[in-house]
Amino acid sequence: MADTLRSRVARVIAGGAHALLDKLEDAAPVAALEQSVRELEQITDEVRAELGLIVANRHLAQQQHLHLNQEHDALAAALATALAESRDDLAKPAIARQIDIEAQLPILEASLSELGQQDKELSSYIDALMGKTREMQKAIEAFAATRQALQTSSVKNSASGNITLRAQSTQSAFDRTYHRQTGLSPAAHGSTLDQAVKLGELNQMVLDHKISERLATLKNALAPGQPSENSNG
Repeated sequence: MADTLRSRVARVIAGGAHALLDKLEDAAPVAALEQSVRELEQITDEVRAELGLIVANRHLAQQQHLHLNQEHDALAAALATALAESRDDLAKPAIARQIDIEAQLPILEASLSELGQQDKELSSYIDALMGKTREMQKAIEAFAATRQALQTSSVKNSASGNITLRAQSTQSAFDRTYHRQTGLSPAAHGSTLDQAVKLGELNQMVLDHKISERLATLKNALAPGQPSENSNG
């Protein structure tokens, strides 16, 4: 894997979603996190593409290694026949080809070993990148949920504040009207609720007393033996 791609993978794997959040402050953190996820996905695609090349090259090397081994075995059988027939002229080219094959096989085997290591490394990087992507996505979800909760709380507080302001505005309007109509200070009507209730009871008591007095007077006027106020003496 190219050093630049390897270094990019190492950098994004080493970085943490929460560490990134700490550095973002108030500068569109969700957008920055989503951009980081897109970068992770892009790097993952690049690693997959390189892994695809490695897998293809490894397959070709395995096929070539198998083909050379089969050819070497076939030449050995042909050599036995040539030597049995005392055909050194045919045996020599076969031996030369075997020597060439024997020189190529160690190189192919070393290449296969290296390609196998790269395959393993790239596969582990893909697993790590996918795990980091899931971590970042969870961080985005958690952060967005927290931000939504804060916004909801802010709206509720704002609504409560608006109600308070409206109540204060209504009270101020009443105070101004009261002062214009009565000439009294608004504080003059500032009795407590308990006082207002008791004053209402007192007024009702006075009214009830007047009604009782009027009723008693009417009853006395109409009682038998009592002269009517309209009778003539």
